[in-house]
Amino acid sequence: MLGLRRVLRSAALRQLRSLSGKAQGDVLPQSCDVLIIGGGGMGASSAFWLKSRTLQLGRKLNVLVVERDSGYTSASTVLSVGGVRQQFSLAENIEMSLFGYNFVVNGSKHLGDVDLCYQPNGYLILASAKGAHILAQNSKLQNELGARNELLGPAALRRRFPWLSTEGVELGCHGVDKEGWFDPWALLMGYKKKARDLGAHFANGSVVGFEWNDSGALSGAVVDAGDGVQRTVKFDTCVLAAGAYSGQVAHLAGIGDPGAKESSLRVALPVEPRKRYVYVFSTQGQNCPEVATPLTVDPDGTYFRRDGLCGNFLCGRSPSEDEEPECETLEVDHGYFESNVWPTLASRVPAFESVKIQSSWAGYYDHNTFDANGIIGRHPHYSNLLIAAGFSGHGIQQTPAVGRAISELILDGKFSTLDLSRLGFERLVNKKPMFEVNIV
Repeated sequence: MLGLRRVLRSAALRQLRSLSGKAQGDVLPQSCDVLIIGGGGMGASSAFWLKSRTLQLGRKLNVLVVERDSGYTSASTVLSVGGVRQQFSLAENIEMSLFGYNFVVNGSKHLGDVDLCYQPNGYLILASAKGAHILAQNSKLQNELGARNELLGPAALRRRFPWLSTEGVELGCHGVDKEGWFDPWALLMGYKKKARDLGAHFANGSVVGFEWNDSGALSGAVVDAGDGVQRTVKFDTCVLAAGAYSGQVAHLAGIGDPGAKESSLRVALPVEPRKRYVYVFSTQGQNCPEVATPLTVDPDGTYFRRDGLCGNFLCGRSPSEDEEPECETLEVDHGYFESNVWPTLASRVPAFESVKIQSSWAGYYDHNTFDANGIIGRHPHYSNLLIAAGFSGHGIQQTPAVGRAISELILDGKFSTLDLSRLGFERLVNKKPMFEVNIV
């Protein structure tokens, strides 16, 4: 069964699965308490946490999720590789991912009858002499916060991973616990089913505009359900979790208007789609990485891991800024594999000198061009607009923590567990980026 699930990673079969799984959306209501724009991981998690926590609190809350891509054929959530790791440099990212790990391994406790297919094989991030001290510094913080990883020099790396060439590697950080990967489709469907069971509604449609009340606050969203009629849904609170398209939706609310009187409205939500390729390959080479191989990241950012039990691997690499591909379609550039990915694979793992591409797909990062980290919290001008966007490729593992945080802001009026205030929109206004160091 696990091998079959991993085979479904091919782009063609993934699309068939999405198309065959299209569900009829709920009827679009005229009003709701909380409108969530975007039904991917962040939006569905927010709906799940809002409904589960209101049940615990003995309160009622009408939650509506509106999703533009009803089959999730291009949703970032289901096109990700589903990794969970704590190898970050920011405490907030480490803590969110620790919670994400605990949520995933206890998925059935939270979501009911769902198999997230968690594989506890860890991450192995490699550093050159230039980045070794940063890797060691990050590892110290990660372990202080509850992660479990170890630092390995070149000789120890070769003993532990005999398939690995350590040329140009000064240090490796190996996650020995709480890291691995899971099925993102299963997680999304788990969120959605549980939220629906608890009373949340999921409707199909695109938000094409907003309405304001007499005091200038957001009061409604104009939704195009694809039937030629635009309808307004009134709300008390809105959550913007539209993934790669969050920046475009925010602009509809006047966020990023250079002529706005309010300074915070002149600052755009800097989130845009960035296309990333994933390639699945096989090899006949000797001394191959075994089934329990960690997701390995080269100093140049190229990564690979095993993909199921049939001998396949998946891999990829984020391009440099001047190599960013166009995002009009999800077509895959196989020339990029030949020129940018395979040379590193072949030099780092001799068994990969001769490989054969089995399948591939592309997906979108919801890329935050400001500092490549998630934006979480209330907008400083619109107090009833909360944002959960811009996670730049590491969002899937943080959906449990972010959804919980959004529910806390709405129900408790503050962050009750993890203090994520440094990741709020205010850092954009104040021009204080929160950069990650030496991570991918």
